[in-house]
Amino acid sequence: MTTLNIRTLTLPTQWHLDTVKDQAGDLKLGVWDLKGDPEGLSEEEVEAVVFHHPAGEAGKRRLSTLPNLKLIQTQSTGYDGFIEAGRGAAVASAYGLHAGPTAELTLGLILTAQRGLDRFARDQAEHLWRPFTSPGLLDRKVLMIGTGGVGAAIAERLAPFGVELTRVGTRARDDQHGHVHGVDELPALLPNAEIVILITPLNDDTHGMVDAAFLARLPDGALVVNVARGPVVDTDALLAELQSGRLRAALDVVDPEPLPADHPLWDAPGLYLAPHVGGRSEALMPRLAAYLREQVRRIANGEELQNLVYGGKS
Repeated sequence: MTTLNIRTLTLPTQWHLDTVKDQAGDLKLGVWDLKGDPEGLSEEEVEAVVFHHPAGEAGKRRLSTLPNLKLIQTQSTGYDGFIEAGRGAAVASAYGLHAGPTAELTLGLILTAQRGLDRFARDQAEHLWRPFTSPGLLDRKVLMIGTGGVGAAIAERLAPFGVELTRVGTRARDDQHGHVHGVDELPALLPNAEIVILITPLNDDTHGMVDAAFLARLPDGALVVNVARGPVVDTDALLAELQSGRLRAALDVVDPEPLPADHPLWDAPGLYLAPHVGGRSEALMPRLAAYLREQVRRIANGEELQNLVYGGKS
């Protein structure tokens, strides 16, 4: 069991602080968005930080300068870059909180692409009545790479749509939902995939995983759906396939992010783009509040933490 002796904690906003303060016990709290200076604590005093994700990479660099940092708590499922930024500090994620909202958006992106919902919206604005037949989702062969909490939520929501779902994880195995293929099987699986959903963590093995060779194995007209992290996909390779008209894509995440206004991906044919909003549902805030309250209670009482993905250097 990993426990940490923490005496100070910063929260990203006053809302966060107000949400947890009655659980903080003897913890000294401060407000810090990792952009300016912390309020209520000095940087030398800070031992734990709830990360403010709008601070981005600059915020991670600020973390690496803290001399007494013991814990980073993310507000995201992913924790890429935080272990390195913490330089030995423990890291806890918000695993599970974003599963439902991200799964909702994933289905929305797929349905938009497969049923042409964007075309209906444009036609409505122009008062045009233009029926057409779309690919649809029923009976489609869906390949999902990633079997964590968000992947499970996506699979649950796909089930009523009558798809043929194939799941891929790090290694081949069987679980309570059936068989999981290993990533080493992808070359044989990709040629039959009409829709590919990416919900894998970003790490050394998955960075650039969806490259030109990966995309070339997909059949004509296939849809690539990325709700993981932008760098899982080689943007130039995907752009080339979109511009050729051979593949389509529905993306909630891109590389680079935010996407520059002059980037050619904006105008690529067959692309459906969302600005990294998978978890941004009104349902998230009360769930996040409950999670942080429990985590702060555990910190204050020296108990084992939730979602500890890295225990830190002893």
